[in-house]
Amino acid sequence: MTPADFAFYLFAVLVVSAGLFTVIARNPVHSVLWLILAFLSSAGLFVLLGAEFVAMLLVIVYVGAVAVLFLFVVMMLDVNFAELKAEMAKYMPLALLIGVVILMQLGIAFGVWQTSDLAAANVAAPSGGAETTNTRAIGQLVYDRYLLLFQLAGLILLVAMIGAIVLTLRHRTDVKRQNIVDQILRDPAKAMELKDVKSGQGL
Repeated sequence: MTPADFAFYLFAVLVVSAGLFTVIARNPVHSVLWLILAFLSSAGLFVLLGAEFVAMLLVIVYVGAVAVLFLFVVMMLDVNFAELKAEMAKYMPLALLIGVVILMQLGIAFGVWQTSDLAAANVAAPSGGAETTNTRAIGQLVYDRYLLLFQLAGLILLVAMIGAIVLTLRHRTDVKRQNIVDQILRDPAKAMELKDVKSGQGL
């Protein structure tokens, strides 16, 4: 067994095990930690496939941002886990049915799986040529050939983010807020008043 084969089986076992423990872990914090391990192991598999750019994106975006955000949310929010588990128990039959359907679909997909004869050559040589790295080839495709689509995708994500902020924004009348315009336009002569306080007396 070569070191590459050993690394593949190691990362594969870690991904499957971490995904299983993510689902069955009783503590949500432990579940998020197992999820981070699954992401890191998936990044290792991408490196073995020669997709180091996708692996770095997986580590930076999912592990460095999303999973850490999940961890902070789970640890800082006061969640009633007993009530949450009781709600989840009601939907357990439906969840099991969906799980069985997904397993059947995976079985059908693996049953007809065929490896292309050009797979090894495509992994060894990126789309930009044998001397071009995968990261450079992806950059040439995204920022040259598909620049407009890439910018439109970023614009759609920006609109979705603004829409989520607008939909969840609630103005409370009992909260005192800062009004920048009123502060800029205020008259200094009316903003403060000088008092002549005599010695030994209060205001």
